[in-house]
Amino acid sequence: MNVLTGLLILIATVAVMEGVAYGAHRWIMHGPGWFLHKSHHRPRTGFWEANDLYFVIFAAPSITLLVGGTYAGWHPATIWIGAGIAAYGAIYLGFHDIIVHRRVPSRYLPKSRYMKRIVSAHRLHHAVETKDGTVSFGFLIAPKPEELKAELKRRGNAGVRAPREMA
Repeated sequence: MNVLTGLLILIATVAVMEGVAYGAHRWIMHGPGWFLHKSHHRPRTGFWEANDLYFVIFAAPSITLLVGGTYAGWHPATIWIGAGIAAYGAIYLGFHDIIVHRRVPSRYLPKSRYMKRIVSAHRLHHAVETKDGTVSFGFLIAPKPEELKAELKRRGNAGVRAPREMA
C-alpha cells in the first residue's frame, strides 16, 4: 500500500473516531460504563481515576490492529487504521487531559475561537455531576456554549454542580 493511501486512511480514521468517541461517551460511559466514568465527574483526589481505564480499553483495538498488520500478515490498511486510532487518542490526550483538565502542567491558554469553544463545551459537560442530564459528548466537534447553556437551563439545570464557595 502506498503512503498517500495510508495517510488518507489514517486521516479518515481520526475523523471517524470522533463519532466513535461521541457514541462511546454518550451511550457507554454515561450508560452501563458509568461505574468507571463517574470518577471523572467528581473532584479528583489523586493523579489517577477509575475513568483512566477507558484509555487502556480504547487503546486495545489500536494495538491489536497495529500488531496484526505488522506481525500477523493482516491487510496493510489495518496498520494505518490502528495508527489513526492512536493518533486520535494522542489528540484527545493533549486536548482533554493537558489543555482542559490540566493533569499535566501547561501554560497553554486557548486563544482561537475553536479552542475556546471545545474547552467551554467540555467544561459545560462537566458542570453536570450525574449520569443523566449532561450535554456535549463529542470532543473535537462541539456545539456552541450558548446552545449548551440554554439546553441545561431548559432541563432545569438538573444535576448541575452547585457553585463552589469562595474562600
